[in-house]
Amino acid sequence: MQKRMKKINPLAELSVRQLKRALAIKQEIADLENELGQLLGEEETAAGPAPRTRKRKMSAAARAKISAAQKARWADQKTEPTPEKALRKKKRIISAEGRAGLIAGAKARWAKYNAEKKKKAAA
Repeated sequence: MQKRMKKINPLAELSVRQLKRALAIKQEIADLENELGQLLGEEETAAGPAPRTRKRKMSAAARAKISAAQKARWADQKTEPTPEKALRKKKRIISAEGRAGLIAGAKARWAKYNAEKKKKAAA
């Protein structure tokens, strides 16, 4: 059983002649709308194309201001930390006893794991 695909673009199935006729009709409609707008005293009808907006450009002064602010942020990151920041970033050091306890615990866990693995293999 074949599935029917949805028509993505109905204009794709029209012939060149049909497309030209459709374009001519559309142009006639646009001309008539403009004529109607002139009769009614309107500058442009609602169906007319919207005017294209120009892309905004940033002034040189604004770019310079943004650049200076970013450079200041980078410089702040590269400077030596103040005493308050240095205290907050102090690395914690574990004592030799604490480290030995962690190592012993890890060895005990691995020993237990390997013992259970041997039991399963033997069974």
